[in-house]
Amino acid sequence: MRTIIQRVTQASVEIADQVKGSIGPGLLVLLGIEEGDSEEDAAWLAAKIVNMRIFGDADGLMNLSVQAVNGDILLVSQFTLHAQIKKGNRPSFIRAARPEKAIPLYERFIALLETQLGKKVQTGEFGAYMKVNLLNDGPVTIFIDTKNKE
Repeated sequence: MRTIIQRVTQASVEIADQVKGSIGPGLLVLLGIEEGDSEEDAAWLAAKIVNMRIFGDADGLMNLSVQAVNGDILLVSQFTLHAQIKKGNRPSFIRAARPEKAIPLYERFIALLETQLGKKVQTGEFGAYMKVNLLNDGPVTIFIDTKNKE
């Protein structure tokens, strides 16, 4: 699983000019699932995201998690995080999981995030054409790949 995590003051996702999910301060999480991903990857990643200390404390130091600041999470599926551009100029998405594998893992990931965060996670819609709006805070943007747990 690959994610781009952005600390935001606000974010939303629209589908067909209708807002599907919207948050105030918190995290926008773009999620790509590949064929080899498992529920263990989802559990590790959900815990990492909810507990990652990237929000400022009273001294302005990144010491607080999204949970500690009572922030929200907006999760948006994005298969293009698995783009391969080694050959030519057109990206290949062959590593991205097929919907029959990705959708159940995406739904499980939402449930894991909600359990650990202690509240509902806002989402886009798997496989839909979406427009994502955000106001990055910092900016703080972090990339995580469960195949490279550092």
